[in-house]
Amino acid sequence: MKTQEKLRYLEDRWDDQVAKDLDPLELLRYRSNLLGSDLRITNFGGGNTSSKIEGVDPLDGSRQTALWIKGSGGDIGSIQRSGFAVLYLSKLQGLANRYRGVEFEDEMVEMYPLCAFGNNTVAASIDTPLHGFLPFEHIDHLHPDWAIALAASANGREKMEEFNRQFGHRSIWVPWQRPGFELGMMLRKAVDENPGCDGIVLGGHGLFTWGNTQRECYVNTITIIDQLGQFVLDHVERRGANLFGGSKHSTLGNRREIALDIFPFLRGRLSARQRMIGNFSDFPEVLNFVNSADAEKLAHLGTSCPDHFIRTKIRPLFVAWEPSNDISSLKTRVDSAIEKYRAEYRAYYESFARPDSPKMRDANPTVVLIPGVGMFSFGKNKSEARITGEFYTNAIHVMEGATSLGSGATPADLPQAGPAARTEAFSVHSNYVALPPSEAFRIEYWQLEEAKIRRQPPEKELSRRIVVVVGGGNGVGRETALLAAQRGAHVVVADNNFEAAKLVADEVRRIGGKETATAVAIDIRERGAIRKALREALAAYGGIDIVANTAAIFPSSADGRISDGQWALTLDVNVTANYRLAEEVAQILREQDLDASIVLTSSANAVVPKRGSEAYDVSKAAVSHLVRELAISLAPKIRVNGISPATVVKGSTMFPRERVVASLTKYGIAHDAGATDEQLCSRLSDFYAQRTLTHQPINPEDCAAAILFLAGPQSRCTAGHLIPVDGGLTEAFLR
Repeated sequence: MKTQEKLRYLEDRWDDQVAKDLDPLELLRYRSNLLGSDLRITNFGGGNTSSKIEGVDPLDGSRQTALWIKGSGGDIGSIQRSGFAVLYLSKLQGLANRYRGVEFEDEMVEMYPLCAFGNNTVAASIDTPLHGFLPFEHIDHLHPDWAIALAASANGREKMEEFNRQFGHRSIWVPWQRPGFELGMMLRKAVDENPGCDGIVLGGHGLFTWGNTQRECYVNTITIIDQLGQFVLDHVERRGANLFGGSKHSTLGNRREIALDIFPFLRGRLSARQRMIGNFSDFPEVLNFVNSADAEKLAHLGTSCPDHFIRTKIRPLFVAWEPSNDISSLKTRVDSAIEKYRAEYRAYYESFARPDSPKMRDANPTVVLIPGVGMFSFGKNKSEARITGEFYTNAIHVMEGATSLGSGATPADLPQAGPAARTEAFSVHSNYVALPPSEAFRIEYWQLEEAKIRRQPPEKELSRRIVVVVGGGNGVGRETALLAAQRGAHVVVADNNFEAAKLVADEVRRIGGKETATAVAIDIRERGAIRKALREALAAYGGIDIVANTAAIFPSSADGRISDGQWALTLDVNVTANYRLAEEVAQILREQDLDASIVLTSSANAVVPKRGSEAYDVSKAAVSHLVRELAISLAPKIRVNGISPATVVKGSTMFPRERVVASLTKYGIAHDAGATDEQLCSRLSDFYAQRTLTHQPINPEDCAAAILFLAGPQSRCTAGHLIPVDGGLTEAFLR
């Protein structure tokens, strides 16, 4: 039978034309990438794949079998050949003679580097012995929702036998055990005692499948996962409207507006220890769950699979709220729920911490569930926030399947119970079995997990911060956006030229990653447009930390006269718009109640009067004083500062070619009429530079550096000030 004929939900993505030219190691990479390309098969960063491949020992030239296994922290969907740890299989299996028992299993991890094959230095996964001691050439260990639903069912072993009979499998059950050397020994024993078995369900954890070839392993894996899907979803369909105890709340029609109203408030509360980036989801399965009668009880039980709660923590925060448009009551509910959550988390830590345990981490939740609205998830960056939400969506699918598989009273002895935890340690609701808090703690605060955290690169100056750059499509704004990205920020590029903003956002993504930038259209002359742009920033990242406005206009005319309309427009865009922007963003920043920063752009012209630029000069003088006024009115949480650059020609929309040519002519600077825009700008910049003490042209990069100095943590004690970026323009010295 062809593979596709066995599948209802998944697809066989194997291409023989691609695979035929791949060596054994590339086939392992290929198989891994295919499995990781479908999140129904495994979570991002979750699961593991391995192959036992014979090769030449680089030390003595003999033929040796090496275990190739996904390295610690890798993702099978994107892993390359260099991401696999490689160990001598004989040395790894020989560690069984050194093993002193489960209470000493962590010391075995220190032995893995001693088993490294050749010059491989990839950190071996904690799953290494699970693969190394199973007698199969190619192995997949994955966490599909359908398999975990079975593994997290109080009647899981009984339902597994039913599944075996229905689909002709010989899967076996192994009770819960934390991943590690002990579980490797348990798997080997289980397979030895069940010859001919074709898969292993790990209680509360996941699935093992295998094959004699890469192709056979892949087919076996997707087939059994698809059939588990058929089995579980058939039960879910039978449950129908009674899923999760039936519906208790209705979804709000304006839920996304409510989500944006509460997002900065929520982000601020959850960033009390360290700032977080947010993500919002109102997927149908999320809404079905948060609106259900059993949602609060199931959410409080926590997740079952270790892959889930490493990101989602032991449990999400469920806000018991009657959905309505009353945001004030929601805020009250959020505050009380967070206070209770933190107290419970501290109690959880104190109950299980040992003298050698890592210090307690952030007691705030990473997932927040609100009936009628949806799910908010948080992480150190947008990708992590989104993935955290995806993991809890996986947990919802697991609870959906496990509760639907229930068929009666909870058995006296749970199949998940074993040497690691007795039945009474587990909590059950409606057939769903959550991991015992003691076991959750052993994984969350595992020294090996702590070591993985410590291996991560240090965070950058603006990591976890959201920077909105108004006028970000060109010139100083563009350079500010790019520099913010280099310093680790998430960037919202706002400009009235939306196409220019999108191009800069693309540049930012090339620096920081696919989810670190978004482009929004903004017209700072209109409050409605400002509010819309700021709401888009909230939708993207959950809040705002820094706002820099570089947008301005310089009025001009052929006869040198400025009309009343031009004068009014100049003051509106250059002065009043700054006030509008600050007033609108201040509402969001006050909701967050976090330290924040606003940086406005004034000019050396604010103190240096010139003929013919009265409207511009007056507007910039007003901006300078507006900085001081706003610094007073928005203190203490919001710092307001500004920069005062001299003329910036390069990249500025205020210097189109005709103005550059007019200025060169005005100052009697020789120039070639056929020169490029860049050449003409350079001539004018050099002229302006000679009027300063440093003789350096003022570039957009110089202004961007000053803006981000004022906006960032290095100037935390500075407010109400303007930094000159003028090369040492003596006429602009403070008097």
